[in-house]
Amino acid sequence: MLLVLTDRLEAFTVWFDRTGWQKLQKLCLVMLTCAVILWAMRLVGKAVNRSLGSALKEGNPDAMRRAKTLGSVLENFARVVVVAFFILETLQEFNVSVGPLIAGVGIMGAALGFGSQSIVKDVIGGFFLLVENQFGVGDIISIGDKHIGTVERMTLRVTMLRDLEGQAHYIPNGTISEVVVMSKEFAKALVEVEVSQDEDVVRVMAVLRELGVQLAAELDTVLEPTDVQGIVSMTPHSCVVRTLTTTAPGQQWAVGREYRKRIAIRFHQEGFSRPMPQRLVWNRPWQDPS
Repeated sequence: MLLVLTDRLEAFTVWFDRTGWQKLQKLCLVMLTCAVILWAMRLVGKAVNRSLGSALKEGNPDAMRRAKTLGSVLENFARVVVVAFFILETLQEFNVSVGPLIAGVGIMGAALGFGSQSIVKDVIGGFFLLVENQFGVGDIISIGDKHIGTVERMTLRVTMLRDLEGQAHYIPNGTISEVVVMSKEFAKALVEVEVSQDEDVVRVMAVLRELGVQLAAELDTVLEPTDVQGIVSMTPHSCVVRTLTTTAPGQQWAVGREYRKRIAIRFHQEGFSRPMPQRLVWNRPWQDPS
């Protein structure tokens, strides 16, 4: 047994003296190349974080989430590239033909690609949604004409919305083509008030401005006093006054409800009458045509 081990050790020593050093040097070069690839991908991740630096300094959780997601995607991609490169180069150094292996992997990849086109499309779409920061967790968005709600979760593949009824909508990112974000930076509460033609419209608009100033002073979610734009439509018995109130993102509905409540109370105090449809009837004496 000892003689067999001695013979094998001598054979390994002869092989190592003849070609082993060269293979070891090449393997070290391969490992150095892998380290360079990982270092380069880490630099790319730092560049992504630096592009979002201002938001990260402010402690923006959405920006942090995007940076972490993009960083994890780049790191996983780098690991796959490094492992594949190391395996192929190592097999080639030990005289293993990698051509058939690459061809087989290519055929398998093509088959998987045809079978998972939608998944790849979703992942790419999610990646660009995160990079471009079209919307984030907590935003109120409308996707097409079917899905409206608050974004509760985002991944590279799907976006989850929660509507007013509490229903969760899971939408593949590859199908998102048109998005309306209703909570981006600021919002506008649109309130239209219908008043009777018999009322003093100038007085009505003055009351609306006064209520808007009070609203801005008492609510932190109101960014600017209400802009009373004026009459936007008229009918034979009424006219419609449009108002716009700048609010914090996603607060336009709550502010609109509060504004309407105050309008109803103040109009009742001022004695403003509600617009009522009117019909004029002409009563003529009947005359016998004969």
